[in-house]
Amino acid sequence: LRRSVVLARDFAKTDSSILIQGETGTGKEVFAQSIHNDSSRKKGPFVALNCAALPEQILESELFGYAGGAFSGANPKGKAGLFEIAHGGSLFLDEIAEMTFMTQGKLLRALQEKKVMRLGSDRVTPVDVRIIAATNKPLKKLVQENEFRDDLYYRLNVLQLQLHPLRDRAEDVKTLATYFLNKHAARLKRKLEFSDNALK
Repeated sequence: LRRSVVLARDFAKTDSSILIQGETGTGKEVFAQSIHNDSSRKKGPFVALNCAALPEQILESELFGYAGGAFSGANPKGKAGLFEIAHGGSLFLDEIAEMTFMTQGKLLRALQEKKVMRLGSDRVTPVDVRIIAATNKPLKKLVQENEFRDDLYYRLNVLQLQLHPLRDRAEDVKTLATYFLNKHAARLKRKLEFSDNALK
């Protein structure tokens, strides 16, 4: 975990795209936010999006925005996408492996050209955004199986951070358990500690 923190601090000093890989619950968003906070972009926005939480068309309108009247139910004034909102900062794309091939292609184009076009518009907007993507799936394997675009994978995987689950870091369990016990003990205004059997 310390190695991951050291790497993340080094990555924060660059402006390259970062791919964070790790199982659910390993702290991918915590690392992404920390990288942003330690970077030259820290005064800019940190915008997070879970790519698995939205259907394709809504995901596209969230990322790129839309012009007024672009589709039924759309805000008549239009809406800025997350790329525009994250301008000057970082855009965290969680569960990137869930993105469809078509949306992957549009994301790739935005990354290459550093420009976005709102749905239903013909106006191009320049954007300056650092991408931090995360996944709990073996993205390289998905590329080999043609389930994820290889060109997008290499665009996102400039720097890679691998986070390991707690079961691979058994020596951290005692430290974490003691930390949380002390935190709750302070709230209860009591002194608490684990017995040897409990720690075992």
